[in-house]
Amino acid sequence: MALIVKKFGGTSVGTVDKIKNVGERVKATLEKGNDVVVVLSAMSGDTNRLIGLANEASSRALGTPAYDMILSSGEQVSIGLLALALSEMGIEATPMLGWQVPIVTDSMNCSARISEIKTEGILGELKKGRVVIVAGFQGVDPEGHITTLGRGGSDTTAVAIAAAIKADLCEIYTDVDGVFTTDPSICKEARKIEKISYDEMLEMASLGAKVLQTRSVEFAKKYDVPLMVRSSFSDREGTLVCKEDKEMEKVAVSGITYNKNEAKISVVRVPDRPGIAAMLFKPLTEKGINVDMIVQNISHAGHTDMTFTVLKEDYPRAFDIVKEIADDIEAENVDGNTDIAKISIVGAGMRSHAGVASLMFETLSGNGVNIQMISTSEIKVSCIIDETQTEKAVEVLHKAFELGKNEVKEEVGI
Repeated sequence: MALIVKKFGGTSVGTVDKIKNVGERVKATLEKGNDVVVVLSAMSGDTNRLIGLANEASSRALGTPAYDMILSSGEQVSIGLLALALSEMGIEATPMLGWQVPIVTDSMNCSARISEIKTEGILGELKKGRVVIVAGFQGVDPEGHITTLGRGGSDTTAVAIAAAIKADLCEIYTDVDGVFTTDPSICKEARKIEKISYDEMLEMASLGAKVLQTRSVEFAKKYDVPLMVRSSFSDREGTLVCKEDKEMEKVAVSGITYNKNEAKISVVRVPDRPGIAAMLFKPLTEKGINVDMIVQNISHAGHTDMTFTVLKEDYPRAFDIVKEIADDIEAENVDGNTDIAKISIVGAGMRSHAGVASLMFETLSGNGVNIQMISTSEIKVSCIIDETQTEKAVEVLHKAFELGKNEVKEEVGI
């Protein structure tokens, strides 16, 4: 008998019929002798509807306790409906909101972080033979205010609960069959990955893959929670996210990701002296603007150029802030470009395989794709390119690294 946490996203619970389908999956797992905790998102479209209502009521709703209270109500509906559906099947279930568990968080509205999960309530209900249904995406701060974890926060809820109750497996159900070598809507040769390491999944999630929220993978890695990403609408095996093993290291590149939500800012002829970088980036941090890739040119005649990327939605604010700072430090000019994309190759095998980066660069240049910026880590290489060439870049890289084959290329450098 195993203890399994099952998380279902908004598309999986978008209608009452789909919620009944979730109930059937829960029933099948119970019939195998397992204990089950279910974590649900709000029904598809509900969160956007609630955001619209909140913004209609006040232009300053975002970031307030009232805003989080409104947004958290979507999950209350979905867990209640599943409890009713299971009851119709003769299965006892206990729905629990975040504050009832309780899932304790800090007080950062809209992006709260989990500090503690009290497990007595969940484990007590399981001992009574009941299914526990927990509302994802939400918690409660030390003062008793409802908080939300940010978009995709139900993934984090599920993994955090799995870690807290020491579950044997956490299954993340979505509308795709698992994690693919790249976006199947762009590349028809994209192949489902059977097994991927936490580190690879972290990189892919942070670089644009939308299957799992980054924070949920961080939780899984920290507490060694095996994750299975699978479809709500088929019985096919999904992708297992787990500890890295020697088999994973045999493959140089596991996947190709892209992100079109990037913008580039360049500060031209910056005086090259200590403290200049801090003067540029500290004000951005203070305004909650995340800087991604940074490139600084070699100093020439006491000046250098600095280029970095931010999210597109942060670009207008970031550009204005940097323009003001550039005037203060007597930089020559500030340029910007929102028509870019970041394309990345990810693979645990990069640590032990030569020639991976050079093959990426040769493939892009050979297909007329100009590289504007480059960033690397142990298991990924990212390039900034023109946004219009994104799909082309994905396809040619996927082909170059032979990711569409069942036995993918292992020795790139030979």
